[in-house]
Amino acid sequence: MARATLADVAAAAGVSVPTVSKVLSGKKHVSAATRDKVLEAVRTFGYEAPRPPSAPRVGIVDLLIDGLGSPWAQVLLSGAEKAAARWGYSLVVSSSARPDFDLRRWIGMVRKRGTDGIVLVLSRVDQSEIAAIGELLHVPLVLLDPVGQRDPRISTVGATNWLGGVMATTHLLESGHKRIGFIGGPLDVQCTLDRYEGYLAAHRTFGIDPDPELTRYGDFLVGGGKKHGADLLARDDRPTAIFAGSDLQAAGVYQAATEHGIRVPEELSVVGFDDSPLCEMLSPPLTTVRQPLEDMANEAVRLLSEELTHPRGAAGTRIELATTLVVRSSTAILP
Repeated sequence: MARATLADVAAAAGVSVPTVSKVLSGKKHVSAATRDKVLEAVRTFGYEAPRPPSAPRVGIVDLLIDGLGSPWAQVLLSGAEKAAARWGYSLVVSSSARPDFDLRRWIGMVRKRGTDGIVLVLSRVDQSEIAAIGELLHVPLVLLDPVGQRDPRISTVGATNWLGGVMATTHLLESGHKRIGFIGGPLDVQCTLDRYEGYLAAHRTFGIDPDPELTRYGDFLVGGGKKHGADLLARDDRPTAIFAGSDLQAAGVYQAATEHGIRVPEELSVVGFDDSPLCEMLSPPLTTVRQPLEDMANEAVRLLSEELTHPRGAAGTRIELATTLVVRSSTAILP
């Protein structure tokens, strides 16, 4: 198939070629409706506006992340900083969780100072926004722990979330638990769905039908874990174990258990997900599924470097790194 041209995009969007150029270069004086039509045509045709070969490298990699306060984010940032230095870049970190954050303004700022590539760690972003970042900045993008459906043109780095769900749930089932609660993250986030599918698959392997009333969807944060944990633990037929979709949510379950006078692990086993430094701080230390966050960050920066070196070959790579179960003291065998 012939490579799409600006004229193809312009014809599909019903605009002129100069208008398409304005949109892709991020210039003003283009209406939001026109911009959306052009970007939709770009996605439909798979048009790529590569960075000009003469564009100088600036030695910067940008990382745009939802928030910086969680232990999960801190491990990831540490890994990204080490990786950027290893591959010869300085790392610039921006948080989209700031109340005043505006994606278009951020894109304009990055365009003005320049960047060699961008790692996105966003749980709330749609494909049109991702496409806008790539198309307006003309630099490689890598999605880390991606959300939603995968765009085959964009490289992604993730972990084996489904297998992690299987391992966490299998550990509890092997310990004799048959009523296992599941508290995931947001329902529209892919890793939540993958971990839940792993939870279901483990039950099928043991020939057990999980009670759908024991499933909740939270926000990956302590508050969500506490809220949904309290809801589950207030039931007359409460679960004897809970698989939380993050270590923070598991910490919230601990709080709910304490308020209900339920001891961990004697009366409730808890498994988290991530293996952040928080796990060793909790009492008892948390059994969890380890994501290799530093390795994931390193792979994301490495992919950016490869795409800069081989712009026609590396884009669209998918890397999944293995998760592992780390057993500590928050789970117990039922008597």
